[in-house]
Amino acid sequence: MSKSIFYHAGCPVCVSAEHDIVNLIGSENVELVHLGEDRSRITEAEKAGVQSVPALYTPNGHVLHINFGASMADVKG
Repeated sequence: MSKSIFYHAGCPVCVSAEHDIVNLIGSENVELVHLGEDRSRITEAEKAGVQSVPALYTPNGHVLHINFGASMADVKG
């Protein structure tokens, strides 16, 4: 994996963090995944270690939980 993956749920906290991440590392270096719109990727995020969103999954396999918008249980509904 060469890009980071930014998982979020579209809440105001997530959208704000998304803008900051894109500004910091550049849109070419991050894949944006809105779990509310692409629910098929929830299992992938959980397997990667995402426990809440917004979260950034790095190319090294680390999950950086940024602020707190929603737990994965909330995302799954």
